[in-house]
Amino acid sequence: MRDVDRFLDLPPSDPAWGHGLCSDRQGNRVHYVRCGGGMPVVLLHGWPGLWYDYRRIIPTLGAEADVVAPDLRGFGASDSPALAPEAGYGRQAQAEVVLDLLDALRLDGVVLAGYDVGSAIAQAVARAAPARVRGLVLGAPLHPGSGARALRPEHQHEFWYQDFHRLPLAVDLVGRDRASVEAYLGHFYRHWVGRHDSVRPPEFDAIVDVYAAPGALDVSLNWYRSGAGTLETARRAMAAPVPAPPPLPHRAEVLWGERDALFPPAWAEGLESTLSHHRLRVLPGVGHFIPFEAPEAMTESIRALL
Repeated sequence: MRDVDRFLDLPPSDPAWGHGLCSDRQGNRVHYVRCGGGMPVVLLHGWPGLWYDYRRIIPTLGAEADVVAPDLRGFGASDSPALAPEAGYGRQAQAEVVLDLLDALRLDGVVLAGYDVGSAIAQAVARAAPARVRGLVLGAPLHPGSGARALRPEHQHEFWYQDFHRLPLAVDLVGRDRASVEAYLGHFYRHWVGRHDSVRPPEFDAIVDVYAAPGALDVSLNWYRSGAGTLETARRAMAAPVPAPPPLPHRAEVLWGERDALFPPAWAEGLESTLSHHRLRVLPGVGHFIPFEAPEAMTESIRALL
């Protein structure tokens, strides 16, 4: 069994995490960490994050499952190919990267967990290859009803960054050097976190180091440039309404932070139209970053589907 406390003190670059590389269908490298054995669990991170979002879950869950946490395309140590954002970095493209990872590691019947960006991609994977997904564990998953709420004037102040990220000016202002990256990411880690003791200074420094690498912040913004962000997705849906796809049939555990400033718990209303068999848990005192703010709750939800 892993020494969980010892792993929490390891930097994300330490070999003990179990780093690996595979290739997607285009020959681009996909980085992941992997540990344990048994039923497969794949953990998908958010923005601003990387596989290290799951640092409080991987050591514990690795004692009873085959845990894989990749860096999505354009994040962390995964490749950042020179593709147009719309073609290479949106929901479907990232879902294909995850499916290529499953192929490379010969994984099927996976429990797929994600929050933020990872929640959207997990749903896209489940729609593209439903037979390969055993169940879903999702943090504050967006759905058609919540997308419309994002456009309400009273909530626009929370989503300013998504339009900002689509501007070339964004990188010039906040990606100049390590100090500017630290200041920018610090805003989100202060404002979106409910349990502030869940982000220790050395952990935040390690995340800043990753995003401050040359070009790293720039390419991470391709998710928003692709039109996959919440605001742009909601705008398109309002401009050209299309019938909603049928609800996903998978068993799903949904975790929602009571103090999530970005996606308030009230946005869970109507979730049954997207997830037909889900259990919703609202987590007291927790903000947006569920994997490290509430690792015990997320681990428990994953175990429920193993």
